[in-house]
Amino acid sequence: MTPEVLLVFVLAAVAVIVGVRWLAARTGLPAAAILPVVGIVYALLPGPNIALEPEIILTFVLPPLLYSAALDSSLLAIRRNMRIVVSLSVILVLLTALVAGLGFHLFVAGATLAAGAAVGAAIAPPDPVAALAVGRRVGLPPRLVTIIQGEGLLNDATALTILSFAAAAAVGEEFSVPRAIGQFLLAAAGGALVGAAVAYAVRLLRPLGKDPLMANAISLATPFVAYLLGEELHVSGVLAVVIAGLIVGHHTPRSSSGASRLQTSAVWRLVDFLLEGFVFLLIGQQLPEVIRNLREYHTSTVVIAVAIAVGATLLIRPLWLALTQLLPRSLHTRLGSESGKREEKLGGREVVALSWAGTRGVISLAAVFTLPLVTDSGAPFPDRDLLLFCTFVVVLVTLVGQGLTFTPLVRLLGLRANEVDEARIRNEARSASVRAALDRLDEIDHEDHDDLDTQAIEVMRAQLEHRLHRYQGRLDLLQSSDSPEIPVSPRYEAALRIRRAAIDAQRAELLRWRDAGTLPDESLRRLERELDHEERLLPERTS
Repeated sequence: MTPEVLLVFVLAAVAVIVGVRWLAARTGLPAAAILPVVGIVYALLPGPNIALEPEIILTFVLPPLLYSAALDSSLLAIRRNMRIVVSLSVILVLLTALVAGLGFHLFVAGATLAAGAAVGAAIAPPDPVAALAVGRRVGLPPRLVTIIQGEGLLNDATALTILSFAAAAAVGEEFSVPRAIGQFLLAAAGGALVGAAVAYAVRLLRPLGKDPLMANAISLATPFVAYLLGEELHVSGVLAVVIAGLIVGHHTPRSSSGASRLQTSAVWRLVDFLLEGFVFLLIGQQLPEVIRNLREYHTSTVVIAVAIAVGATLLIRPLWLALTQLLPRSLHTRLGSESGKREEKLGGREVVALSWAGTRGVISLAAVFTLPLVTDSGAPFPDRDLLLFCTFVVVLVTLVGQGLTFTPLVRLLGLRANEVDEARIRNEARSASVRAALDRLDEIDHEDHDDLDTQAIEVMRAQLEHRLHRYQGRLDLLQSSDSPEIPVSPRYEAALRIRRAAIDAQRAELLRWRDAGTLPDESLRRLERELDHEERLLPERTS
């Protein structure tokens, strides 16, 4: 593929991603489910295709996606739900790989336990992108969002480690269960230490983070540094990226300037948008090649193998979730939390929602494509093409099937975050922050200062007291509401509407000055940026 053709292909892919995003916003369908379908349609048409290169995905795509997700996650919330997160991201992945391996070994002609475990490891880790996109849009409760996030961040390291052991056993290398467990624990612990070390190094660069451009450069480089360092030390590079992202995200409010945070957040949203779009398109484009390689298999063998893979994916997860919630309440302790506290059990509706949130994605395909072509003896890797096809079907069934039905399921279950409580907490925090500022002004007022300082203090105090009065009014309205929906304050809505109209008028006047040749473009951009930041502070909805 020539550079010109590649450029046209990339531009066309961007156009498709933007179009699908527009369609998803208007139909409520998840873009992550639509894009693979578009990729399949394109793959069936004449024209160039891009093959999925596992090393490219694992090295250049996976680290930034995982790091961005970790930055947006809550380290404290994951700690509070650590028991169920570990249960899903480690134990459930191991169980899925084992059941799939046994199923292939017992029911698929000629299949080995190691080969079956390899495909089981590939299909075990859910990709939470589609589920989280839908969950946030329909207002999924914060605890479920945290569990889905935590599972998606940690399960990739488990799955890739299991896959490497299973593949090694399949090609004829000596395999030992105790040795495999030891290597797994070493890889996990080493990955966590590498991630913590990288996060500490980022904190040492905190003075550079005050500059938005430097902060962006450091942030974009961090996931690749963590991944490469982890792989170089033969530990889990994936886990290193996740741990680094969680720690950096936890300390970012203290270690970076407001301008840096705004710009870095915008950059990562763009990176997520483009990378996720490309990988989901790429998933669909692999279908024709995967199907062509199935000619040597009998139809019944393919059907049985697919049934085992899909069955293991769809059935083990709800069974495991239900089983873990049936444990005695005394066993529901919070790992990493205060001693003696119990983690609240999941309800039946929450178990159903989490069961249907197990969409698989590009990680599964990238993982299974890393299986070697031949064994140590030079023979072809056992049933490699069949394993690829099974993984592809699982990805499509979960990504499209579960992705398209997750929204109506959540609505049918009636699972919604308590928006009033969330808004109340936000307004209480706003009020507390303003009171802290007023207390600081009182301290400054008692220090030695001149008349200019006194005037500035009084102006600032008046502004803060007005803001506090507004927040208190919102709190009174929220506390008096009996509805689970955030109540609408006509006065508050009118104030927002008038402020937006005023900003629009200011912006139009600046453009008139520019068009008349009075205001240079550089000055226009600076003044527009001031208005943009002011507009950015206005809430999109009443909260």
